[in-house]
Amino acid sequence: MIMTRTPLRISLGGGGTDLPSYSREFGGFVLSAAITKYVYITVNRSFLPGYFLKYSEMEHTATRSEIRHPLVREVLEMHQVPEPFEVVSVADVPAGTGLGSSGAFGVGLMHALHAYKREPVCAEKLAREAIEVEMTRLSEPVGKQDHYIAAYGGLLCQEYATDGNVRVAPLQMPEDRVRELRDSLMLFFVGYTRQASALLADQKTRSLTHDAAMLDGLHFTKELGREIKNVLEAGSIAEFGPLMDAHWRRKRERSPGMTSQRVDELYDLARTQGGATGGKLVGAGGSGFLLFQTQDRRRLRDVMTAAGLSEMDFSFDFDGSVVMVRNG
Repeated sequence: MIMTRTPLRISLGGGGTDLPSYSREFGGFVLSAAITKYVYITVNRSFLPGYFLKYSEMEHTATRSEIRHPLVREVLEMHQVPEPFEVVSVADVPAGTGLGSSGAFGVGLMHALHAYKREPVCAEKLAREAIEVEMTRLSEPVGKQDHYIAAYGGLLCQEYATDGNVRVAPLQMPEDRVRELRDSLMLFFVGYTRQASALLADQKTRSLTHDAAMLDGLHFTKELGREIKNVLEAGSIAEFGPLMDAHWRRKRERSPGMTSQRVDELYDLARTQGGATGGKLVGAGGSGFLLFQTQDRRRLRDVMTAAGLSEMDFSFDFDGSVVMVRNG
C-alpha cells in the first residue's frame, strides 16, 4: 500500500498568466504558496478483480477504460496499471473551492503510482506528467501553476516561457518574514463550490482571439505579480494587501463571472469594517475562499464570523508532494 500527501495552494500573484493561451505568446509569471491542507491518495493491490475507486463517489470497473473519473482513468492508462487495483482519495478541503485540488489530485496520484512501481521521481517530472494528463490528454483549459506548486511546495516563483518551458525558484525571504506573511493572511470559506472550467475556457478563447480587455488585464496581472515578488523579497509585507486589492479589482473587471454580489458584499465588509488591507477570491471565481491580509486578525475574524463565514487556519507547506506510507 502506498499513501501520498500533496498540498493545496493559494495564488499570491500573476494567476491566469500560466495558461498556455496567454503564456505561449506573451510569457507568464505566477507566485504561489503551498498550504498545510492536503489531498491524500492511497493505492493498493486489491484482493478482488477489477479497479476499485473511492473518492466522492465509488466505482468498480472491469477495465481502465470504463472508469468514469477522467483523471484517474488517464493516469492509470498512462502508467498501464494492471488490475486488481484500488485507489482511495480523501482531502482536507472539498474540490471546486479554488485551492488547486485537481492539480494536487493528479500530482498525488502520479506520485503514488511511481512509488507503487518502485520508481524514483522528482518534483519536475511529477508536475510535467500531471500536466500532460490534464491539459493534453483531457484537454482541460487549465494552467500549470497548480501542478507545479503541488509537486514542489513552498513559496514558488514560476516563469512561463513562450516555448512552453517552465522555470521555478523559491521566493527569497528570511524565515521571520515568512512567518510575518503567514500571520497576516486569513482564509474564509464562502460556503459553496463552483466549476472553474467555464471561466477558464472563456479566458482561453478571449486570449487566443486577442480580446483587448482580457490581454490588458493579464498583462497587468503579470507585472503586478512581479511587483508582489519584489515587495515580499524586500520584506515589505504590509504592502502586499493593497497590491492584492489592486489585483482583485482588475480581475473582476477582466471577467465579471469571477465574482458574485455576495462575494462583493463580503469583500467590502472585510475592508470597511474588518480592517483587511486587501484581499481576493482565490481561484477562478464565483465562490470558494476569500483570502485577506490584515494586521488585526481578531477584528477581521469577528466581522467575517458575524457574516456567517468560517475561517480556515493554515500555514505554508514546504514539502510538496510526499510519500507518507510505503508498505509491501
